[in-house]
Amino acid sequence: MSIRINVDPTNPGQFFACCGLLELADRLWDEAEGWFTGREFCIAVKGSLSDLIRAISTAELAQLDPEDKTSSPILIDKPFRALRLDWWQDDRAGGRELKIWAGSMESYAIARAMQHAMRCDSFLSPGLLDVGMIVRDPEDKEKKKEPYYFDSRRGANAHSRDIGFSPNDLQMTTIAFPAVELLCLIGLQRCLPAKTKRPRIFEYFTWAIPLASALLPPAVAGVLTLRGSCGYRFENWYRTGQKKHKTFRSAIPFSIGE
Repeated sequence: MSIRINVDPTNPGQFFACCGLLELADRLWDEAEGWFTGREFCIAVKGSLSDLIRAISTAELAQLDPEDKTSSPILIDKPFRALRLDWWQDDRAGGRELKIWAGSMESYAIARAMQHAMRCDSFLSPGLLDVGMIVRDPEDKEKKKEPYYFDSRRGANAHSRDIGFSPNDLQMTTIAFPAVELLCLIGLQRCLPAKTKRPRIFEYFTWAIPLASALLPPAVAGVLTLRGSCGYRFENWYRTGQKKHKTFRSAIPFSIGE
């Protein structure tokens, strides 16, 4: 059986969300393989997209450090094989350089809100990465929960010089893409983009042949020479004047070898 979802490969959030979706598919059914074809991401797997999304939206989620609301590692458990998310605490591999939330933003609370939002039936279709909404706090429906800012569609309107004022500074709440935010957080645990010589500039690569999740790190970083591979370069951009909060900007395709 093959799952197919729509993807914009120039959106880093969507790209790494595909990596996260493959990771979870493999942890639910084993032996899943994924690949890109045009503007679709395909997963050869034993189950259906609807079963996978329902499992994601109801999976056990735990905050592993009760004393650290902003940066606590997160555990994703049953029905999946357990997966610890903590890449944003990793200095050696460069995960810390990709952390985009700061201040009062809470790692677990955001993940929990995005997961709960994915219980809507709109996410059971190939267009799940394009489903946008104002996300509510599952513990208090009167409160709105802002995302991490992995989705590059938000980055273009995040800074005051783009639209004349800063939505973040004014504490405005805008449309989020829950599947992108949650699945990207998961995808980055295994698949970090390649660093470049320029500060906050990273690269990632698509691939066109079926690969298991264990092979994704070198494929994503461009270490493997694969048929149909395409390169993309993006900036982890400061979205506020304080230079604490960041966002993934849209990626620019480039020819491999540039």
